[in-house]
Amino acid sequence: MVCCENRSIKFRTSSHAKVKGWISAINDARLKSREGWCGTHRFGSFAPQRGLTEDGSHAQWFIDGRAAYEAIASSIESATSEIYITGWWLCPELYLRRPFHNHSSSRLDALLEARAHQGVQIYILLYKEVALALKINSLYSKIKLLSIHKNVKVLRYPNHLSAGIYYWSHHEKIVIVDNHISYIGGLDLCFGRYDTVEHKVSDYPPLLWPGKDYYNPRESEPNSWEHTMRDELDRERYPRMPWHDVQCALWGPPCRDIARHFVQRWNHAKRSKAANEQEIPLLMPQHHMVIPHYLGRSQKIDVEIKNDQESVEDLNRPDAFRSESPPEGIPLLLPPETNSRETSNPNNTQDDFYSYLDPLDQSTKLKDGWCETQERGQFSVEKLADVGPQIPCSCQIIRSVSQWSAGTRYTEDSIHTAYCSLIENAEHFVFIENQFFISGLSGDDIIQNRVLDALYKRIMRAYYEKKCFRVIIVIPLLPGYQGGLDDIGAASVRAIMHWQYRTICRGQNSILHNLISFLGQKTSDYISFYGLRTYGQLSDRCPLVTSQIYVHSKIMIIDDRVTLIGSSNINDRSLLGSRDSEIAVVIEDKYFIDSSMDGKPWKAGKFAFSLRVSLWAEHLGLHSGEIFRIRDPIADSTYKDMWLAIAKLNATRYQDVFSCIPNDLIYSRYALRQCKEKLKHNTVDLGVAPEKLDVFVNEEVALAEPIERLNPIKGHLVCFPLEFMREEDLRPVFIDREFYTSPHVFH
Repeated sequence: MVCCENRSIKFRTSSHAKVKGWISAINDARLKSREGWCGTHRFGSFAPQRGLTEDGSHAQWFIDGRAAYEAIASSIESATSEIYITGWWLCPELYLRRPFHNHSSSRLDALLEARAHQGVQIYILLYKEVALALKINSLYSKIKLLSIHKNVKVLRYPNHLSAGIYYWSHHEKIVIVDNHISYIGGLDLCFGRYDTVEHKVSDYPPLLWPGKDYYNPRESEPNSWEHTMRDELDRERYPRMPWHDVQCALWGPPCRDIARHFVQRWNHAKRSKAANEQEIPLLMPQHHMVIPHYLGRSQKIDVEIKNDQESVEDLNRPDAFRSESPPEGIPLLLPPETNSRETSNPNNTQDDFYSYLDPLDQSTKLKDGWCETQERGQFSVEKLADVGPQIPCSCQIIRSVSQWSAGTRYTEDSIHTAYCSLIENAEHFVFIENQFFISGLSGDDIIQNRVLDALYKRIMRAYYEKKCFRVIIVIPLLPGYQGGLDDIGAASVRAIMHWQYRTICRGQNSILHNLISFLGQKTSDYISFYGLRTYGQLSDRCPLVTSQIYVHSKIMIIDDRVTLIGSSNINDRSLLGSRDSEIAVVIEDKYFIDSSMDGKPWKAGKFAFSLRVSLWAEHLGLHSGEIFRIRDPIADSTYKDMWLAIAKLNATRYQDVFSCIPNDLIYSRYALRQCKEKLKHNTVDLGVAPEKLDVFVNEEVALAEPIERLNPIKGHLVCFPLEFMREEDLRPVFIDREFYTSPHVFH
């Protein structure tokens, strides 16, 4: 048995001579400097920093589902050897290209079937949900996927009873193709996620969102996913809930680090619940996942892919297990064995700003083909992009895993460590988009993650140093769970709201309470909170409706130079490591452009800058000729005259026309009931415009069209309603079943 910091591996061989060979190889590796996956690295991660040299580490971003799904579909179509997929929810009938009736071959199950028939091995690792708590029906997905082809292998994990895991989930969203390109971020391959930067609320008649893909979990969660083309919602009564997300693609060593993470999780699931199922194989790490930590940094490794016969011959050579063997002979790693007694239950190129906004040179386009055919990946003044350029970057994979989720001996919370460290070292601004924002200050004995404390300390340091520092946080206006806020069955919605308001502005543990005690009205100069909203018409004979745009992205951008993208929410579930499993990447720019920061010259990273300005242009409704207005992210002309002003204007107009919730005028559930009775709306979050509005013209009441009040709205940005339900204790009460559930589930 060989033991290292976080795992134990048992080796079995057929001869005494091979035992000696293994011992020789292991001892030789032990004497080498610790690198690769031996030991921990920055942030406590299993993976080292990549891209510090020209090692082929590249990254590219995608905004919203259309862009990401197009890239993923093209990568799957080009697969030649193997595909790894894992997610919280997976729908085999998901169309990756739209309009759906023109792209039957781009349905996920059809894409996988086509590659499986070509000999590609496909491994899919699904989260096995607690059926009473979630309706994602992973068993249906497994049965559907296994019916595609014998080359499709599927595992669901965990087994709740034997593992003792009921509260936590596998939350990563990963697609890896040929160990060449990987996709991570907030997007699952499931219904409701496909969207564009326009974020439409309607689709009548069905064109983009077929059947149950016309999705609004605030209104109704389908009880069955078996009839996917059958509508769950009446398209002329209920809006879909638009979905905002961010995904990224990685090439080179970062991609292989993610593949290694997948292999580790797959093998742990295989050992734990399918040890005797021969049709479910153990995955062996590829040569390039094994070799680096056996060799010194000065040695250049060039591993060639051999055919199966050559690989077998290599492994059978007498010297195959000796330490001096060439790279091809180094033995593959075996998966860790689970010990039931240990099972726990919890340098730089500088370009001018404007020249960078010109279309990228053809040489920077993706090599996988999809970018050339779709003419994406260009970032120009003429057309704001939902796909970023492919850029060489320094990348480090970080994750949240523990014994239950990945079989590691120790808990890894490198995502949490990275968040806190990056915030602490930020110079000018922090921009966050996340599905949740639940965190604690240093004295909080309930919430354990300290992202909030890092933000608080960094803001206070800027205050004492009398320096400009901005924190901008964009989160959902309401949790994306079923039920009106006053409904008996909506205790989960209210519970999450309680913990978020406790983090943001209510009580002694909130960041605004503590900042205001020092900064007073200047607090908003340092930190502010926002959501996204849009409106539209369900059909020609329907009134205008509004819906929040559900923020599901999990990103942080620091100083236009560092970007964190992944699957992790800002809450204890995602960040502590012992709860939900997560994966993310820290991307640090190596190539810069001339920009501005607080009115002074600044070198902005190409990856971080291009992502930020594209996101901000979408949120603020900017046209191509207005991009220069957000070049400097912290100047008053941007932060106050753009962000704050547009968000306030938009929020006011939405309130005037729709009386939608949440808003700052409703302080209690009683007030909410009164509002609903007055408006007589049939949607859970109100949001239906009257046929005519009462307006004052020359001190007299007149009637106006709702659209006239909505025309000044720019983009989707609105202020987060800090006063909403301020008089209510939103925690579950004894008549709610959630009252008898551990509060940890909600934060």
